[in-house]
Amino acid sequence: MSPSRTLLPLALASLLLAACAGETPAPAAAPPVSFQTLEVEPRTSARERSWDGVVEAVNQATLSAQTAGRVLELPFDVNDYVEAGQVVVRFTDVEQVSAQRRASAALNAAQADYTEAESAFRRTEELVAKQLLAKAALDQARARRDAARASLEAARAGVSAAGEQVDYTVIRSPYSGILVERHVEVGESVQPGQPLISGLSLQNLRLAVEVPQSDIAAIREYAEATVILPGGGRIKAEEVIVFPYADPSTHSFKIRVELPEVETGLQPGMTVKVAFKTGEAENLWIPTSALVTRSEVTAVYVVGADNRVALRQVRLGHRREGEVEVLAGLAKGDRIAADPLAALAHLAGESNDG
Repeated sequence: MSPSRTLLPLALASLLLAACAGETPAPAAAPPVSFQTLEVEPRTSARERSWDGVVEAVNQATLSAQTAGRVLELPFDVNDYVEAGQVVVRFTDVEQVSAQRRASAALNAAQADYTEAESAFRRTEELVAKQLLAKAALDQARARRDAARASLEAARAGVSAAGEQVDYTVIRSPYSGILVERHVEVGESVQPGQPLISGLSLQNLRLAVEVPQSDIAAIREYAEATVILPGGGRIKAEEVIVFPYADPSTHSFKIRVELPEVETGLQPGMTVKVAFKTGEAENLWIPTSALVTRSEVTAVYVVGADNRVALRQVRLGHRREGEVEVLAGLAKGDRIAADPLAALAHLAGESNDG
């Protein structure tokens, strides 16, 4: 009998025995996949807790009058953008200019009086040196000269003060920003200290967050925070300032989160999520481009050890730029398709071959 005829009955007998024993032969491994795969590996990342924060402008102020006058001009209205140094309020300056002229005249008179007193002192000094006058005359001349010098300094200060009063009739913006409120109108008379306009700058922003006292120790330890923008983007805080006292009514701590000077699209008064680092943990992260969304189900294509491709549902956590945290559905060492469309095309090709 030939060897082939002997092997065939043996193979059939083996299959029959396996069937009787309840065993099924292991399926043959599929050929290697033709698309790129990624191996899921845990990475150490920050453990975070999030609270709502209120956006505030770092530079916001109400400009007040520093001299009396009548409002002559208000070039900007509410919601107008104002550049730093632009005139926002102008007063009438008749009284201030008149005072400045009087101060200038007083300065000229004081200057002339001092010049004459200095000359008289020099002459008296020469005569006393020649013993033509008594020493008491020199003392009188010196006293008059010193008094004239003091009057001259006072007149100079008066000119400076009068000039400041004239400058106070023109109010300029201390920084670029938005005008949010006008407290006076054209034609109104104002007094020193009276509010004129309020504005704020959109360039420097920060957030105020109320945090329970149970989490404050971890936040103080790491002092790291990330602002989650409405569109899903994340911005790392420039500084985290924890106030050293709690609100006695809510037992919560106020935290100030300083933002870098970048375009965020945030406006003062908005609320956004702020994620504070409270520890570290190992998490699985995958590219968001590997996700597949079917109705309300989010999944990835997983490549098994036998190169079989299957769609597996996953539960997701935090998102950041180009990546997402996987809370359930994947384990360390799993291989997933980097491109879901390529994996779908591969499955379609297998169906056609079958």
